[in-house]
Amino acid sequence: MVQLSVIGLGRLGLCAAACFASRGIPVVGVDVNPSTVEAVNRGVAPFYEPRLPEVLRAAGDRLQATADYGLALERSDVTLLIVPTPSGPDGEFSDAHLQDALTPLARALRASSKSSHLFVITSTVSPGTVEGRLIPLIASVSGRSLHEGFEVCYNPEFIALGTVISDFLRPDLVLIGQSSEAAGDRLEQLYRTVCEHTPRVARMSIVSAEITKIALNSFVTTKITFANTLASICEAIPGADIDAITDALGADRRISPYYLRGGLPFGGPCFPRDNRAFAVFAARHGVDARLAKATEAANLERIGDIARLVLRHLPEADRRVAVLGLSFKAGTPVLDESPGILLVDTLLAEGDVEVTVYDPLAAAGVRARLGDRVRYAASARACMDGAALCVFTTAAPEFREVDETYLTRTPTTVVDCWRVLDPARFGPTVRYVALGRAG
Repeated sequence: MVQLSVIGLGRLGLCAAACFASRGIPVVGVDVNPSTVEAVNRGVAPFYEPRLPEVLRAAGDRLQATADYGLALERSDVTLLIVPTPSGPDGEFSDAHLQDALTPLARALRASSKSSHLFVITSTVSPGTVEGRLIPLIASVSGRSLHEGFEVCYNPEFIALGTVISDFLRPDLVLIGQSSEAAGDRLEQLYRTVCEHTPRVARMSIVSAEITKIALNSFVTTKITFANTLASICEAIPGADIDAITDALGADRRISPYYLRGGLPFGGPCFPRDNRAFAVFAARHGVDARLAKATEAANLERIGDIARLVLRHLPEADRRVAVLGLSFKAGTPVLDESPGILLVDTLLAEGDVEVTVYDPLAAAGVRARLGDRVRYAASARACMDGAALCVFTTAAPEFREVDETYLTRTPTTVVDCWRVLDPARFGPTVRYVALGRAG
């Protein structure tokens, strides 16, 4: 049986490690954070992600965590590297953490008696990174040659925070950039073992896979932005309904319904930076990725449009606004480039307003991010108490239960960015405004 090591036990790394172990594969996880190592060895999730506690229980003692890279290399045949690759000021991804992890692994490989080892780079990198810098690093430190002492694959994941476990176990696509057919075969078999269905496996050169990763996310951001442009048009035309339009568009198989909803701008730790990186990479090779740059510009403009809509509906005599949903999407506490946070920043900058905020999962992060510029509520009901206008920026399940009993001011305006509320649950003194519809 193949034995696996996973370097980096963050939001993707730990979920991947736990999924592999839950399916019967022995896994050694490595992390530089002692508290993460300790928590994993106790079978406790160190952060919130749906289904992770259950998968950790299913993994049992097949998943062990350590800070020792050498131990991980010796106890595994395949190593997945899932460490941060933060964006630099120019939009390129930094591979510093990958190099920091690969150096002790390659050093351990130099001292090892094993004939070969497969390194799998899962972290998102700029095209050309694996073959241009990482493979030469492994060769230099290990004293071995590619194909003769080690192999390398590039295998980025296509997952979304809040559904990491489900996305990992039932992926639409497994992307493998391979240094050799044998390395690709080995990695494909590993996924065939762990996936709950039979996914499409796309195998190609390493650099093609690197381009595919950022190109896919850049394309999705374009689709989201197009849907938001349609939503803006619908907001200006009485009788137009964004959901009716996108449902019809999505029925065409050339388009599909996914990420075609219309609402707030895209955010999170992947989409914005991957789209920027795509434009930077294209420019480095003499290509002007005008569509990617236009997508980013339009995405940022959408926040300004929504802020102006909120201020337009806010009475001059009462400037109290409730913003419910500050994470970048429902089901996760992550705040990276969150539309809700950006909306609060814009409202505070453009209007004389008093903002109260609430998020089901991200309270601690929101307080660290916004400080004393806003008021904080411990529940949706408390957040909405006394507000002249309430804006819902995520589709958190609990928001679907909101009705007129949550409102204490007459009249009140409710702005529903994702159309998750039922306007029939509100009385005649509530003005309901949905993005993507005139109102």
